[in-house]
Amino acid sequence: MIDTILGKKLGMTQIFDEKGTVIPVTVVQAGPCRVTQIRTKEKDGYEAVQLGFDETSRLKKPQIGHQKDLVRTVEDGKRSKTFGLKHLREIRTSDTSSYTVGDTVSADQLFNNGDVIDVTGTSKGKGFAGVMKRHNFHGGPRTHGQSDRARAPGSIGSGTTPGRVVKGLRMAGHMGMDRVTTQNLKIVRIDAEKNLVLIKGAVPGSNGGLVLIRKAVKGGK
Repeated sequence: MIDTILGKKLGMTQIFDEKGTVIPVTVVQAGPCRVTQIRTKEKDGYEAVQLGFDETSRLKKPQIGHQKDLVRTVEDGKRSKTFGLKHLREIRTSDTSSYTVGDTVSADQLFNNGDVIDVTGTSKGKGFAGVMKRHNFHGGPRTHGQSDRARAPGSIGSGTTPGRVVKGLRMAGHMGMDRVTTQNLKIVRIDAEKNLVLIKGAVPGSNGGLVLIRKAVKGGK
């Protein structure tokens, strides 16, 4: 049985619990996902289920061919549009016998209210950023004649030894657009009819971004 589902972050809001306490929640459209491929140990060397999510007509021929049993064609006047699944992700599992290509996976099949989960997404892109914004550097002195060193990184290495800039040194550069996982979040409510999952707190990424929801690997309480 797989323990992960694909979804789309819709935004944040707040709800009230039975005691009238305000709970900040992130609304995620979790599924429905379709099974697009089955990986077996005999054929592929490992067990996995490939899930597809978010229907679109902007697919290339190899993508359409991969989903040939699931795509649908709609006649639009003189032209026809072929719809398939935009996002494909493989989910490792120990047993794939209960799944076949074309099966539908929804959030209420995998999760319940109160479950603890991990959410993975792509963080917001911030563009090129300096060391103070990107790495929380303190900056240089604002006095003693250093008029142009306030937000500079300072020295990035010694002269003779090692005589080079070491790998991994924190410097200015592209910030954001990283794969981020927030662990041990709690499911407050599941709306099975609308395929919505309300998660307490914030999850990575911008509104409309792809997220993966899975059962907490560290077993948070």
